[in-house]
Amino acid sequence: QVQLVESGGGLVQAGGSLRLSCAAAGRTFYTMGWFRQAPGKEREFVAAIRWSTGSTYYADSVKGRFTISRDNGKSTVYLQMNNLNPEDTAVYYCAADSRGTTAFNARALFQYDYWGQGAQVTVSS
Repeated sequence: QVQLVESGGGLVQAGGSLRLSCAAAGRTFYTMGWFRQAPGKEREFVAAIRWSTGSTYYADSVKGRFTISRDNGKSTVYLQMNNLNPEDTAVYYCAADSRGTTAFNARALFQYDYWGQGAQVTVSS
């Protein structure tokens, strides 16, 4: 059974940095991404990367501060988060697309069929 194992969350002061990792044990995927969910809010798209091409996608709120990358050999995706602010506080979820549908929408929840357990990121002011 495929598992997405996340690591790297924690507590950081505003302006600081964190790096999240997501290891996809057992297989590779067409696309992997990150979503986040703050208390009382819906889960929202953060970033995604197409595995074959390396094409990346970002939410406007994180563009220029966050970077998504992949390590093909380790089947691992990373999210480097810089210049964090309290609005970035949320549980961050790794997501993976195993189906590779032609109507691709990196920002849509329905694009992904595998999810990690979530990693808490807390940014203090």
